[in-house]
Amino acid sequence: MPRATKASNKNSKQKTNRWSGRVKTVSTFPPPGLFTKDAETIAKSLASKKVSPKGPGSGMRMLNFYINRAGKNLSDERRAELERAKGLLSERIRGPHEHRSNRAA
Repeated sequence: MPRATKASNKNSKQKTNRWSGRVKTVSTFPPPGLFTKDAETIAKSLASKKVSPKGPGSGMRMLNFYINRAGKNLSDERRAELERAKGLLSERIRGPHEHRSNRAA
């Protein structure tokens, strides 16, 4: 029996099961609706110990996971705001004293 091609699978009405849909995390606890807020609020919340007990790095992983999971369903404006939140969170991770201009060339 021949295998089904991707084209025929594309037209089927079946839902696909994705591994990311089954992920249950115990390392971060983002409040409902957090990722619909402004970048500053997202970054501040994901950097807090209440949301990310293991630190802001854990919050950054959750934000990346959310962006990747949303994929094509994110509007350009929403994606830009989430990317801005990543930048702000990255600054919190690096700390106030580490600047790019201080790096050795």
